[in-house]
Amino acid sequence: MSTASARRTNTSRAPSFPFDERDLDRFRELQQLSYACAQRVGDWLGPGITERQAAARLRRELVSEGVQDFFHVPFAWFGDRSAFRHFRTPLQFFPTGRRLEEGMPYVLDCAPVVDGYTADIGYAGKIGDNPIWEKIAFDLREYRELIVREVKARKPLAEVYASVDALIVRHGYDNRHRRYPGRVIGHQVTRMESRLPAGVTVFGFGARTLQTLGRELVSEPLHGRFPLWAGGRLSRHAPTPGLWAVEPHIGFRDVGVKFEELLVVTEDDAYWLDDDLPHVRRWEEGR
Repeated sequence: MSTASARRTNTSRAPSFPFDERDLDRFRELQQLSYACAQRVGDWLGPGITERQAAARLRRELVSEGVQDFFHVPFAWFGDRSAFRHFRTPLQFFPTGRRLEEGMPYVLDCAPVVDGYTADIGYAGKIGDNPIWEKIAFDLREYRELIVREVKARKPLAEVYASVDALIVRHGYDNRHRRYPGRVIGHQVTRMESRLPAGVTVFGFGARTLQTLGRELVSEPLHGRFPLWAGGRLSRHAPTPGLWAVEPHIGFRDVGVKFEELLVVTEDDAYWLDDDLPHVRRWEEGR
């Protein structure tokens, strides 16, 4: 479906951008904090450390910096689990006793909440040498550029998803974000307002998250939109103005690499909230 046809089939009025500059500053600060904590844990990682230890360390780092709640609890995936090999149920996403070994890739994922503001980030790394990881990590740059270019062009989200799939095929990699619940590559991020207690989690998600997401899953489809971004029918609409946590996750054999960061979508533009991030700096240094 073309952008024009998507607009014709969706007669609902698009919402206006819901945040001001102060809000964006708060989201940006929390995203920076999240990456800083993930980097500290990445620097601490070494052979013998387990996924559970890494996820617990990441949580402690975030809480020590004032994090009050979580969109979802911190995750850590080592080795072939960074590529979601043999994942069949959501329970397999939770950290395990898998230990890091020399040459292994890893992915850390966390989604802290402070004063209702949310960041959702993915930080990828490796222990020692891993040429396959190096190649995939550098190629991820093309996905970041592709996503913002096509969202800026107001292509339906399902079409952007298909473009990412096509690039994965051209590179000879595997789409690993298909393994996420709902096969999502991203989801909307709002400022959460809830009377539920902070810090309470249910099946890995914050209670406030589930309440907010539940409201959106009911209300957004009434306007021809959906808060989860995947490749199916529900994502065949123009990008909804707001913030989206976007996480292209690709793999080759037992190596998985991803980034996750916030994409700003306005009524007529799109841009990444911040370019001062570890994966962006790595690409710039690799020129």
